[in-house]
Amino acid sequence: MIYTCYEMIQDCRADKPEGWRYFVSNYVPVIRNLVAHYGPAPADGAAAVGFMERVLVAQRQPGSSLFQSLDPAPERWFVAQLRQKVVAELPSREPEIEIGLETVAAAFAPLTVTEKLAAWTETMRYDAAQAGVLLRMAPQTVEKIRERSSDLLRGQADAWSRTLLAENGRALGLAAAAASEKDCLPAKVFLDVLDGRATWRGREQMESHVARCLHCIDHYARMAEVIEVLRGVTPLSEAEAAPWCELLGVQKPRPPLWKRLAGNG
Repeated sequence: MIYTCYEMIQDCRADKPEGWRYFVSNYVPVIRNLVAHYGPAPADGAAAVGFMERVLVAQRQPGSSLFQSLDPAPERWFVAQLRQKVVAELPSREPEIEIGLETVAAAFAPLTVTEKLAAWTETMRYDAAQAGVLLRMAPQTVEKIRERSSDLLRGQADAWSRTLLAENGRALGLAAAAASEKDCLPAKVFLDVLDGRATWRGREQMESHVARCLHCIDHYARMAEVIEVLRGVTPLSEAEAAPWCELLGVQKPRPPLWKRLAGNG
Protein backbone atom coordinates (compact mmCIF):
# COMPACT_ATOMS: atom_id res chain seq x y z
CA MET A 1 0.00 0.00 0.00
CA ILE A 2 1.28 3.48 -0.91
CA TYR A 3 1.37 5.93 1.98
CA THR A 4 0.61 9.45 0.76
CA CYS A 5 1.17 12.99 1.93
CA TYR A 6 -2.58 13.23 2.47
CA GLU A 7 -2.46 10.31 4.90
CA MET A 8 0.63 11.76 6.59
CA ILE A 9 -1.19 15.03 7.24
CA GLN A 10 -4.12 13.16 8.79
CA ASP A 11 -1.82 10.97 10.91
CA CYS A 12 0.30 13.89 12.12
CA ARG A 13 -2.87 15.74 13.00
CA ALA A 14 -3.84 12.69 15.08
CA ASP A 15 -0.26 12.53 16.48
CA LYS A 16 0.37 9.05 15.13
CA PRO A 17 4.07 8.07 15.01
CA GLU A 18 3.84 6.70 11.46
CA GLY A 19 2.81 10.14 10.23
CA TRP A 20 5.69 11.84 11.99
CA ARG A 21 8.19 9.25 10.75
CA TYR A 22 7.03 9.84 7.18
CA PHE A 23 7.26 13.60 7.74
CA VAL A 24 10.82 13.34 8.99
CA SER A 25 11.98 10.97 6.25
CA ASN A 26 10.42 12.88 3.35
CA TYR A 27 10.39 16.50 4.46
CA VAL A 28 13.56 17.00 6.51
CA PRO A 29 15.41 16.97 3.14
CA VAL A 30 13.00 19.66 1.91
CA ILE A 31 13.61 21.73 5.05
CA ARG A 32 17.35 21.27 4.52
CA ASN A 33 17.06 22.63 0.97
CA LEU A 34 15.02 25.59 2.17
CA VAL A 35 17.45 26.32 4.99
CA ALA A 36 20.34 26.12 2.53
CA HIS A 37 18.67 28.90 0.55
CA TYR A 38 17.07 31.06 3.24
CA GLY A 39 18.82 30.21 6.47
CA PRO A 40 22.25 30.52 8.07
CA ALA A 41 25.33 29.56 6.06
CA PRO A 42 26.89 27.09 5.67
CA ALA A 43 23.87 24.82 5.26
CA ASP A 44 25.52 21.99 7.22
CA GLY A 45 26.94 24.20 9.98
CA ALA A 46 25.87 24.19 13.62
CA ALA A 47 23.73 27.30 13.16
CA ALA A 48 21.86 25.76 10.25
CA VAL A 49 21.30 22.48 12.11
CA GLY A 50 20.02 24.41 15.12
CA PHE A 51 17.73 26.37 12.83
CA MET A 52 16.36 23.14 11.34
CA GLU A 53 15.78 21.75 14.82
CA ARG A 54 13.77 24.84 15.80
CA VAL A 55 11.65 24.58 12.66
CA LEU A 56 10.92 20.89 13.27
CA VAL A 57 10.16 21.23 16.97
CA ALA A 58 7.80 24.13 16.24
CA GLN A 59 5.74 21.89 13.92
CA ARG A 60 5.43 19.25 16.66
CA GLN A 61 3.73 21.70 19.00
CA PRO A 62 -0.07 21.44 19.42
CA GLY A 63 -0.57 24.97 18.12
CA SER A 64 1.16 24.36 14.78
CA SER A 65 -1.12 25.04 11.81
CA LEU A 66 0.96 23.06 9.30
CA PHE A 67 -1.27 19.97 9.44
CA GLN A 68 -4.60 21.69 10.01
CA SER A 69 -6.03 21.88 6.48
CA LEU A 70 -5.81 20.11 3.13
CA ASP A 71 -5.69 21.23 -0.49
CA PRO A 72 -6.55 19.47 -3.76
CA ALA A 73 -2.78 19.31 -4.46
CA PRO A 74 -1.72 18.13 -0.98
CA GLU A 75 2.03 17.58 -1.28
CA ARG A 76 2.91 20.78 -3.10
CA TRP A 77 0.46 22.74 -0.99
CA PHE A 78 2.02 21.18 2.10
CA VAL A 79 5.56 22.09 1.02
CA ALA A 80 4.42 25.65 0.28
CA GLN A 81 3.10 25.88 3.86
CA LEU A 82 6.26 24.29 5.20
CA ARG A 83 8.30 26.88 3.32
CA GLN A 84 6.33 29.62 5.08
CA LYS A 85 7.13 28.05 8.45
CA VAL A 86 10.84 28.03 7.63
CA VAL A 87 10.81 31.68 6.55
CA ALA A 88 8.78 32.70 9.61
CA GLU A 89 11.46 31.18 11.87
CA LEU A 90 14.24 33.19 10.23
CA PRO A 91 15.97 35.65 12.56
CA SER A 92 14.67 39.13 11.90
CA ARG A 93 17.21 41.53 10.40
CA GLU A 94 16.40 45.19 10.14
CA PRO A 95 17.11 46.47 6.60
CA GLU A 96 19.08 49.68 6.24
CA ILE A 97 16.18 51.12 4.25
CA GLU A 98 12.66 49.85 4.94
CA ILE A 99 10.04 49.65 2.23
CA GLY A 100 6.39 48.69 2.50
CA LEU A 101 4.20 46.45 0.38
CA GLU A 102 2.09 49.39 -0.80
CA THR A 103 5.15 51.13 -2.21
CA VAL A 104 6.23 48.00 -4.06
CA ALA A 105 2.70 47.50 -5.42
CA ALA A 106 2.62 51.06 -6.73
CA ALA A 107 6.06 50.71 -8.32
CA PHE A 108 5.20 47.38 -9.96
CA ALA A 109 1.81 48.56 -11.30
CA PRO A 110 3.02 49.06 -14.93
CA LEU A 111 4.58 45.56 -15.09
CA THR A 112 2.96 42.46 -16.55
CA VAL A 113 2.36 39.38 -14.40
CA THR A 114 5.49 37.71 -15.77
CA GLU A 115 7.55 40.84 -15.10
CA LYS A 116 6.20 41.10 -11.56
CA LEU A 117 7.16 37.49 -10.91
CA ALA A 118 10.69 38.08 -12.16
CA ALA A 119 10.99 41.16 -9.95
CA TRP A 120 9.33 39.53 -6.92
CA THR A 121 11.68 36.54 -6.88
CA GLU A 122 14.39 39.01 -5.91
CA THR A 123 12.62 39.32 -2.54
CA MET A 124 13.01 35.52 -2.30
CA ARG A 125 16.82 35.74 -2.60
CA TYR A 126 16.97 34.24 -6.09
CA ASP A 127 19.52 35.69 -8.48
CA ALA A 128 18.67 36.05 -12.17
CA ALA A 129 19.93 32.59 -13.12
CA GLN A 130 18.00 30.88 -10.31
CA ALA A 131 14.85 32.90 -11.03
CA GLY A 132 15.16 31.95 -14.68
CA VAL A 133 14.96 28.28 -13.70
CA LEU A 134 11.90 28.87 -11.49
CA LEU A 135 10.08 30.93 -14.11
CA ARG A 136 11.39 29.15 -17.20
CA MET A 137 12.88 32.21 -18.79
CA ALA A 138 16.36 33.31 -19.81
CA PRO A 139 18.47 34.87 -17.03
CA GLN A 140 19.17 37.83 -19.33
CA THR A 141 15.43 38.49 -19.55
CA VAL A 142 15.16 38.38 -15.78
CA GLU A 143 18.02 40.88 -15.49
CA LYS A 144 16.37 43.31 -17.91
CA ILE A 145 13.06 43.07 -16.08
CA ARG A 146 14.76 43.65 -12.74
CA GLU A 147 16.56 46.70 -14.07
CA ARG A 148 13.23 48.18 -15.11
CA SER A 149 11.50 47.25 -11.85
CA SER A 150 14.39 48.75 -9.91
CA ASP A 151 14.00 52.04 -11.76
CA LEU A 152 10.26 52.01 -11.07
CA LEU A 153 10.88 51.33 -7.39
CA ARG A 154 13.42 54.13 -7.15
CA GLY A 155 10.73 56.49 -8.44
CA GLN A 156 8.34 55.46 -5.63
CA ALA A 157 10.65 55.05 -2.64
CA ASP A 158 11.81 57.83 -0.33
CA ALA A 159 15.25 56.23 -0.24
CA TRP A 160 16.68 53.56 -2.50
CA SER A 161 19.44 51.02 -2.93
CA ARG A 162 19.93 48.30 -5.55
CA THR A 163 19.47 45.60 -2.89
CA LEU A 164 16.29 47.15 -1.46
CA LEU A 165 13.99 44.29 -2.45
CA ALA A 166 16.30 41.54 -1.24
CA GLU A 167 16.98 43.25 2.10
CA ASN A 168 13.25 43.69 2.71
CA GLY A 169 12.38 40.27 1.32
CA ARG A 170 11.33 38.55 4.53
CA ALA A 171 9.06 41.39 5.67
CA LEU A 172 7.59 41.87 2.19
CA GLY A 173 6.93 38.14 1.83
CA LEU A 174 5.15 37.92 5.17
CA ALA A 175 3.14 41.07 4.41
CA ALA A 176 2.13 39.76 0.98
CA ALA A 177 1.11 36.38 2.40
CA ALA A 178 -1.07 38.13 4.98
CA ALA A 179 -2.73 40.42 2.40
CA SER A 180 -5.22 37.82 1.12
CA GLU A 181 -8.57 39.02 -0.21
CA LYS A 182 -11.78 37.06 -0.78
CA ASP A 183 -11.15 36.72 -4.54
CA CYS A 184 -7.53 35.58 -4.20
CA LEU A 185 -6.74 32.32 -5.95
CA PRO A 186 -5.97 28.86 -4.52
CA ALA A 187 -2.69 27.03 -5.12
CA LYS A 188 -4.30 24.70 -7.68
CA VAL A 189 -4.86 27.57 -10.11
CA PHE A 190 -1.16 28.43 -10.17
CA LEU A 191 -0.13 24.78 -10.33
CA ASP A 192 -2.43 24.23 -13.32
CA VAL A 193 -0.66 27.07 -15.13
CA LEU A 194 2.81 25.89 -14.11
CA ASP A 195 1.99 22.29 -15.09
CA GLY A 196 0.54 23.37 -18.45
CA ARG A 197 -3.00 22.23 -17.62
CA ALA A 198 -4.70 25.63 -17.67
CA THR A 199 -6.78 26.70 -20.66
CA TRP A 200 -6.08 30.03 -22.32
CA ARG A 201 -9.35 31.34 -20.85
CA GLY A 202 -8.38 30.10 -17.40
CA ARG A 203 -4.96 31.71 -17.70
CA GLU A 204 -6.47 35.03 -18.79
CA GLN A 205 -8.86 35.00 -15.82
CA MET A 206 -5.97 34.19 -13.48
CA GLU A 207 -3.78 36.98 -14.85
CA SER A 208 -6.66 39.49 -14.65
CA HIS A 209 -6.65 39.12 -10.87
CA VAL A 210 -2.95 38.45 -10.28
CA ALA A 211 -1.89 41.55 -12.23
CA ARG A 212 -3.26 43.72 -9.42
CA CYS A 213 -2.56 41.50 -6.40
CA LEU A 214 0.86 41.11 -4.78
CA HIS A 215 -0.56 38.45 -2.47
CA CYS A 216 -1.19 36.26 -5.52
CA ILE A 217 2.13 37.23 -7.15
CA ASP A 218 3.84 35.98 -3.99
CA HIS A 219 1.67 32.83 -3.95
CA TYR A 220 2.36 32.16 -7.65
CA ALA A 221 6.12 32.60 -7.13
CA ARG A 222 6.09 30.28 -4.10
CA MET A 223 4.33 27.53 -6.06
CA ALA A 224 6.97 27.83 -8.80
CA GLU A 225 9.59 27.58 -6.06
CA VAL A 226 7.95 24.48 -4.56
CA ILE A 227 8.13 22.62 -7.88
CA GLU A 228 11.88 23.25 -8.03
CA VAL A 229 12.48 22.50 -4.33
CA LEU A 230 10.82 19.09 -4.69
CA ARG A 231 12.81 18.18 -7.78
CA GLY A 232 15.23 15.35 -7.02
CA VAL A 233 14.57 15.25 -3.24
CA THR A 234 15.61 11.89 -1.77
CA PRO A 235 13.98 10.63 1.46
CA LEU A 236 16.19 9.96 4.46
CA SER A 237 17.19 6.42 5.28
CA GLU A 238 15.96 4.97 8.58
CA ALA A 239 19.38 5.62 10.14
CA GLU A 240 19.46 9.21 8.87
CA ALA A 241 15.94 9.85 10.11
CA ALA A 242 16.53 8.37 13.58
CA PRO A 243 18.12 11.44 15.27
CA TRP A 244 15.39 13.73 13.94
CA CYS A 245 12.68 11.34 15.13
CA GLU A 246 14.36 11.24 18.53
CA LEU A 247 14.41 15.03 18.60
CA LEU A 248 10.65 15.05 18.06
CA GLY A 249 10.01 12.24 20.53
CA VAL A 250 8.62 9.93 17.85
CA GLN A 251 8.51 6.25 18.78
CA LYS A 252 10.69 3.84 16.86
CA PRO A 253 8.76 1.48 14.57
CA ARG A 254 8.19 -1.98 15.97
CA PRO A 255 9.99 -4.79 14.11
CA PRO A 256 7.78 -6.92 11.85
CA LEU A 257 5.98 -9.78 13.59
CA TRP A 258 8.17 -12.44 11.99
CA LYS A 259 11.30 -10.75 13.37
CA ARG A 260 9.78 -10.53 16.85
CA LEU A 261 8.81 -14.20 16.71
CA ALA A 262 12.24 -15.19 15.43
CA GLY A 263 13.87 -13.22 18.22
CA ASN A 264 11.77 -15.00 20.78
CA GLY A 265 12.33 -18.34 19.18
